[in-house]
This record gives sequence, C-alpha cells and structure tokens, in this order.
Amino acid sequence: QVQLLESGGDLVQPGGSLRLSCAASGSILSIAAMGWYRRAPGKQRELVGSITRGGTTNYANSVKGRFTISIDNAKNTVYLQMNSLKPEDTAVYYCNSRLLSVGSASYSDYWGQGTQVTVSS
Repeated sequence: QVQLLESGGDLVQPGGSLRLSCAASGSILSIAAMGWYRRAPGKQRELVGSITRGGTTNYANSVKGRFTISIDNAKNTVYLQMNSLKPEDTAVYYCNSRLLSVGSASYSDYWGQGTQVTVSS
C-alpha cells in the first residue's frame, strides 16, 4: 500500500507565495521521480514540474522562474515553492510519484488526492 499525502494549499493574494509538500509512504522500494500536476477549472490536467531522484528538474513554461521543485530522498518528500503567484495559477495541485513498490515488478505512477491553491485578491 502506497500513499501520497499533500499539504500546503491555501488562499493567497496575487504576488504571494506558497509551499506545497507531498510525502510518499508505505511499501516503497525505490522512487524514480516525483512531480506536481494541476487542474484548473474547465481545463485539462497539466504538468507543473517534476524532479528525478538525482535532481534533474523539468518545468512548465508558464511557471519557469517562479516555481521551484525540490526533493528530499531520505524523507520521500517533494516540495513545490511557488512565488509571484498569479490568478491563473489557481487550480487543484496533484502530487505524482513514479515508484517501485513491494511485490511489483516495475515502476508505476501513484497520485495524491490533490490540494487546492487559490490566488485571488
């Protein structure tokens, strides 16, 4: 059993900052990568940023220079530091992890339940 628990979503004013956290727990043998996706009202889910266990990062163009993703391998936790937030960043943010769990022969994707980020004055 694997669980991804997200935290940090909130209501924030434009220009403000938030830090999201996501901790993976359970029967985990190895994590290859973790990341954040978001789904805004009326839109499809999109990648925000991802990071491999070795620290290689990838960002959506819309968040480059404003968001920073980081990983704590010892804690199986990924963070998303969001600065200079805009109203268009409003969405439900989902944590994702590609990992190998006990009893599995290959890596699979796991998802958190999502945390709401609202950017509004």
